[in-house]
This record gives sequence, C-alpha cells and structure tokens, in this order.
Amino acid sequence: MKNKVPGHALSWWKYGYLWLVIAGPVVVVIASFVTLFIALMTPDPLVVDDYYRQGIEINKTLDRGGVRLVPAVDARNHAATGTVPTAKTARQP
Repeated sequence: MKNKVPGHALSWWKYGYLWLVIAGPVVVVIASFVTLFIALMTPDPLVVDDYYRQGIEINKTLDRGGVRLVPAVDARNHAATGTVPTAKTARQP
C-alpha cells in the first residue's frame, strides 16, 4: 500500500466535476456553430414576391364588410372611459 503524501493533489483532468463544468459551455459553443452553419446554408426565402400588393388587397377586403375593425384608439378610449364601442358607434372610413 502506498502512503499518500499530504498536500499531494490529483491532476486537474482526473476530477469528474471539472469535466461536468467544462462540458456545458463546450456543448453550447458546438450547438451555436451548428446553428450558424444551418442558418448560412439555408437562406430564408420570401413567402411571396408581391407582398406589398397582397397587403393592400387584404386591407381592401377587411374594409368591404361595412364595419371596420375597431382601431387601437377606440380600444384605448374604451379602457379609459369604460364604454364599449359597437358597430354603430365605430368610426367609418
């Protein structure tokens, strides 16, 4: 049997908790490089090329119903006054 010399410590790589502490940041760094690789290799395509025209068409469709959606100003006033705007009292275009 060997007698251990007092004050003699094990080498740093022989401590299991040290590897546990190092493993977390290493996994995060590897995952970030994988994410970067995926982001660079697969660019985000546009959903449609004429997105502006389609947005205008959606706004025209929403206004055709005769009753506009309640604007944010009316919603804010509702919160301040406590009155609920109805279809008759909602502002028309």
